[in-house]
Amino acid sequence: MLKSPSQLPIEIKISTVVAISTILYSADPLAIDAALKQMTGGSADFFEDEFAVIDISALAENAPRIDWDKMVALLKKYHLNAVAVRGAPASMHDAIRARGLSLDDGASGDKARSEAAAPAPSAPAQAPATTLVTPGTMIIDTPVRAGQRVYARGGDLIVTAVVNNGAEIIADGSIHIYASLFGRALAGASGNSDARIFAMAMQPELVSIAGVYRTFEDGFAPQLARQPTQIRLIGDRIDILSISPASRV
Repeated sequence: MLKSPSQLPIEIKISTVVAISTILYSADPLAIDAALKQMTGGSADFFEDEFAVIDISALAENAPRIDWDKMVALLKKYHLNAVAVRGAPASMHDAIRARGLSLDDGASGDKARSEAAAPAPSAPAQAPATTLVTPGTMIIDTPVRAGQRVYARGGDLIVTAVVNNGAEIIADGSIHIYASLFGRALAGASGNSDARIFAMAMQPELVSIAGVYRTFEDGFAPQLARQPTQIRLIGDRIDILSISPASRV
């Protein structure tokens, strides 16, 4: 029953959802399956049911036809929920829409901004909260708690408090943490391979630069744990360095 006669049974609000870009360089499901298996290390919860945009703009024009049913099912196998396709030529649009996927031109995310607080510790489990800002540097002065996600779109992210286990921070630029990092940190989210992650103390669950991931199921490097550390991308390898003195893992 509606609370008031004027209240509609549905309300539409503008919001922005963070999605992982899955950039395809091959349309071969077997090759993609093997690559995802290697990337995730067999971890069942590596991607934690994230939304995914399938980016095919890097595929050659003469690439084999994409079986969208198989592609969506393959990503689902690794807990990636495909919601849209980016970079598709007009000849593919009907087949993509028929599979229930949206067409993404890469610009729609700039039209909406939303901010929500993380659920209180006593609240029932909810989807991670997301904080978005306009392009530029974003500064967070409070702890980032478990279940909270912070995304600095188009710029760097500065956090002056602890990033707890179960929290996720994302930036299109670099990430600077003037405290401890225990959760997940993803820099260069829009593909900037020069982005870096800096923290006064490192004990992360996962780090990523421009989509290249590294997890720490066996623990962070003991010689660098809880010390001022930076993380960068060298080729296709995550490089971990002590800020002082120079050291490498």
